[in-house]
Amino acid sequence: MNKKVAFYTLGCKLNYSETSSIGRLFSNAGFDTVDFTDTPNVYVINTCSVTDNADKKCKKIVKEALKISPNAFITIVGCYAQLKPKEIAEIPGVDMVLGAAEKFQLVDFITDLTKNPKAVVYNQPVSEANQFVPSYSFGDRTRTFLKVQDGCDYSCTFCTIPLARGSSRSDTIENVIAQAKDIAASGVKEIVLTGVNLGDFGIREGKREDRFFDLVKALDEVEGIERIRISSIEPNLLNDEIIAFVATSKRFVPHFHIPLQSGSDKILGLMRRRYKRELYLNRVAKIKQLMPNCCIGVDVIVGFPGETREDFIDTYNFLNELNVSYLHVFTYSERENTPAANMSGTVPGSTRAERSKMLHILSDKKRRSFYETQIGKTDEVLFEGGDVKNGYMHGFTRNYVKVKVKYDPILVNEIKRVHLTAISSDGDVEITESEQILVH
Repeated sequence: MNKKVAFYTLGCKLNYSETSSIGRLFSNAGFDTVDFTDTPNVYVINTCSVTDNADKKCKKIVKEALKISPNAFITIVGCYAQLKPKEIAEIPGVDMVLGAAEKFQLVDFITDLTKNPKAVVYNQPVSEANQFVPSYSFGDRTRTFLKVQDGCDYSCTFCTIPLARGSSRSDTIENVIAQAKDIAASGVKEIVLTGVNLGDFGIREGKREDRFFDLVKALDEVEGIERIRISSIEPNLLNDEIIAFVATSKRFVPHFHIPLQSGSDKILGLMRRRYKRELYLNRVAKIKQLMPNCCIGVDVIVGFPGETREDFIDTYNFLNELNVSYLHVFTYSERENTPAANMSGTVPGSTRAERSKMLHILSDKKRRSFYETQIGKTDEVLFEGGDVKNGYMHGFTRNYVKVKVKYDPILVNEIKRVHLTAISSDGDVEITESEQILVH
């Protein structure tokens, strides 16, 4: 009987790239990767510490896994596993917990698929997670998440990631280029660069060896990849040099995701962010000057300790006036062993929820406003095949406009030049002419 393994990933694009790499290790060891519901012998659950209720989510996934395959060997890895290994080990049915330094040796640790009466924990201090392990996602023919950097040397008061992933470290430019060429050879047309602090690329063994800009220039020369997208980059690390290069690049697309977290300088100070809002404003202005059609996404946190109504309104007005395209809104939640958890000025949960709702509505307005500026334009869309609903498929323009068209298998993983004609209000779009694709 073939050994079967199934994976479940919570959290960020970086986690997805690492799950794929762990999957390849299992494949090399003779395992078949199967769906979650296909009664696997082994479940690997890759966890996140940023998402709310990490413990509840982990428990629920374990419970569902045991319903499907009661004798499956269940292993938990990822950020939550590094931060709370003993807590996870108490979840009924968990057999093994691996920390940040051990997760890529998972196959070596599994010597017997017999369920353990008590979970085994392999979890060194996060300081031991000092080696960079290359990863990229595999299985989606359209795009690949390519990990080029890990860990973080910043000390934002709300964040557990340095505790879960360790210090900043990176791959070499040569290795990244080699992986990009392998990805191109597989037929994938888009690479999304990922990292914990992507703009800090270039540190190896505690010393700066390269710059992110050098990596960007080198990747732009890789043949076979049509598009390269920068997933998220700190505003203080997104300099004019990078922006100007992307504006004239062959492969890098006009789309930036830039964490802001707050539009209040007071709150930015309490968060220990490395910039003021004026710098953020200047970055957005520079991008729009060189790339008027560029899509700009923003991360923002509501309900941080000490955030008064005036501070929130300051953030709201700043974002409302800012020429950005969408928001990723996070409601602040306390994290153990972070300075923010002990700060005064706790914001009530109901107030956090109200502020989150206001910014979600603002995000919808921003996205629609951005889409309206694209109507009537012609652009290239890379169509995806994995998400077919009600007979429709989706794709994205270079500047991250999501478009919708009636499903056609010949379009999957194809780049087509299309005319953007209208915005659908309900998502149910009728196409009257084949060359017309409507914005979704």
